[in-house]
Amino acid sequence: MVGRVGDTPCIGSGGYADNDIGAISTTGHGESILKVNLARLTLFHVEQGKTLEEAADVSLGYMKSKLKGLGGVILVNKAGDWAVKWTSESMPWAVAKDGRLHSGIDLNQTSVTDLP
Repeated sequence: MVGRVGDTPCIGSGGYADNDIGAISTTGHGESILKVNLARLTLFHVEQGKTLEEAADVSLGYMKSKLKGLGGVILVNKAGDWAVKWTSESMPWAVAKDGRLHSGIDLNQTSVTDLP
């Protein structure tokens, strides 16, 4: 059979959630994301005490240095704090919290809109 299974449906790669830690969704170069198990790797770093931003930076940096794979993550901890990080040129993203929609595409560009 010809074809491939992408990273999106694979638990630990395209996404992962743990009630005691948080949840994450990933995007980017699927083969690299699968090889490093990016979602689980990032939440592991959160579990070990890193901030969301640190965990994302370490995991994305590892994937980039080991496999030259680019990608991005949106993650949230069990307290509802969130972070968005990526190594690609840009990444469309959005997070809704406390009646506000936070979104962006390029680094250092964030829009905040009140939700109805």
